[in-house]
Parts: sequence; C-alpha cells; structure tokens
Amino acid sequence: MDARALRALLNEIAKGERDVESGLAALRALPFEDIGFATIDHHRSLRWGFPEVIFCAGKTEEQVAGIAERLAAHSPRLLGTRAGEAHYAAAQARVPDLQYHRLARCLYLDREPDRPRQDGVVVVAAGTSDAPVLEEAALTLELMGHRPIRIQDVGVAGLHRLAPHVGTLQTANVVIVVAGMEGALASVVGGLTSAPVIAVPTSVGYGASFGGLAALLAMLNSCATGVAVVNIDNGYGAGHMAAAINSRINGVSEA
Repeated sequence: MDARALRALLNEIAKGERDVESGLAALRALPFEDIGFATIDHHRSLRWGFPEVIFCAGKTEEQVAGIAERLAAHSPRLLGTRAGEAHYAAAQARVPDLQYHRLARCLYLDREPDRPRQDGVVVVAAGTSDAPVLEEAALTLELMGHRPIRIQDVGVAGLHRLAPHVGTLQTANVVIVVAGMEGALASVVGGLTSAPVIAVPTSVGYGASFGGLAALLAMLNSCATGVAVVNIDNGYGAGHMAAAINSRINGVSEA
C-alpha cells in the first residue's frame, strides 16, 4: 500500500464509506508481513516512495512468486531484478498482469503506466554488451516515475560517437554511466557535465577485467569530480539513486 492508497483508505473511513473493521483488515499486513520464508516490508513505499524490490537470484521460483503475489496485493508497482524466465512464469501465474523485460532480466508490474514522469535523467552505456545493466537502471527509473534518455554504444574506443550527445549530458540533472572493460567512459562524461554522475562498472571484458573489478577500481579512481560509483552490474542501485536525486531537484515526492 503506497501513500496515496493509505490516504484514500483513511478518507473512506473518516467519511463513513468504509467501516473500521474492513479498514483494520486492509492495514493488518502493515508494516510487514511474515509469509514463512520471507518477511515483506510493506512500509517501504511509505518511507522511500517505492515498494520493496525482489532480488530473484538465489530464490526459488515459488519463493519469488509468493513474494510477488503479496507485494502486488499492496502496490500498483513491483520490481524483481535478476529474474529468470522460470521466476517470471511462476510469478505471472499468480499475478496475471506481471510483465518481463528479458534484456534487463527483470519482472515488473506497472498498473499506472500513464502517470506523469519526470525528465532529467540520462543513462549512457559504453557498449552494446552493457545494455542489460543500462536497461535495469532505465526500467527502475521508469517504475519510479522518471523518463530516462538512453544513449548507447558511445564508449571511448570511438569517442566521436559521444560528441553529438554532449548537449543532452549538459542539460541533465543526473547521469548514469554504464561501462565495462577499463571503465573510462565515466571519467569522460564526468568531465563534460556539471551534473552528478553515477558510474556503474559492468562485468563485461576479457580476463584481466576480473569480472568488472578493473572497471570498478578505475571508476573509484576517476580524476573527474562529481563521479560516484555503485557496485558491479548494479543497474538497479544506480537507477534508484538517480531517481532520488532527480526527484529532489524537481521538488517531487516519490510517495
């Protein structure tokens, strides 16, 4: 139950349109719900403006389905990251309007697709191989009420490809840069814009990239100011952080 739903429920009780007992039943699962194998935080959307996100990797199909079913009963939006096809099939059997983004490896629910979205976030990927992480970040932003601009395949091996997008970068409120290999694109973008840059190292690269560690260390040692770094392949974390920054700049509450 998000803030709007809670307000609506309380207004219904105040106006006598709903009796206290049915209101109590609706609130019984707050602030959390114990379903045996998981304790679901239904207050997350009230505190953060977005419901608890399911990290599907390591969970069984039935566990993901059970969590998704309970979250969908309380919120019009839902996100599950690192979800496989089997996770989605099991969850969709319980939540029929659930959707799956294969490239982002995410299952998601959006029952308010036409709600207003905020501009101001740009998501940049160095290479096509970085697209799954870019799409995880972009999907997170879209579900959280933002309209990200995507710029793809503009890595430093062909830096002239980035030049046509400099104007877009310079008008952004926040920029996410997704890059593997040596991770140099984050420093380049950081030197072109005054907006905060959230760098996401990816596990893309040959052996000496050490599964993204080389890009992570390069981004942490960036000579550009205003560059912060999230963990390897953490598109969701970058998207959530960018949403929080953009909402503060736009003066919009996530709730």
